[in-house]
Amino acid sequence: MADPISKTIIVKADAATAYNLWANFENFPNFMKYIERVEKMGNGKSRWEMSGPLGAKVEWIAETTRMEPNRRIGWNTKDNASTVTTSGEVLFTELDNFQTEITVTLKYDPPAGAIGEAVAKIFSNPEARLEEDLKNFKKFVEGRPTTGQMA
Repeated sequence: MADPISKTIIVKADAATAYNLWANFENFPNFMKYIERVEKMGNGKSRWEMSGPLGAKVEWIAETTRMEPNRRIGWNTKDNASTVTTSGEVLFTELDNFQTEITVTLKYDPPAGAIGEAVAKIFSNPEARLEEDLKNFKKFVEGRPTTGQMA
């Protein structure tokens, strides 16, 4: 995928709650279908593991490039040795009535070779994949107990 894609969703939670759940990358397997594991490594780096067709495993290291509490998170893959090249950002915009608009913009370039083909199949429609992941995040956020929620 050469061009970035962007999707937006509104969740029933304040920006701090949505941001904190997203910023804890270990939560991603709870709402991203193919992400099996995320491990924080320190210094803004995290190791990601994704499952693919026919049991293919893909791993990469991402670096958090921007952390603006309750507002924005940016990332990219750490080096050219990663099997997946990705970059992007997620924005959290506080709305009225205890809601937050979440906009994700990402760029993804599949790797070459057999692993690349397997990964490309997962992301054959990256906009639909992102939309599904955001809907799953909405369910994840809204299914959690909250404090201070307005009636």
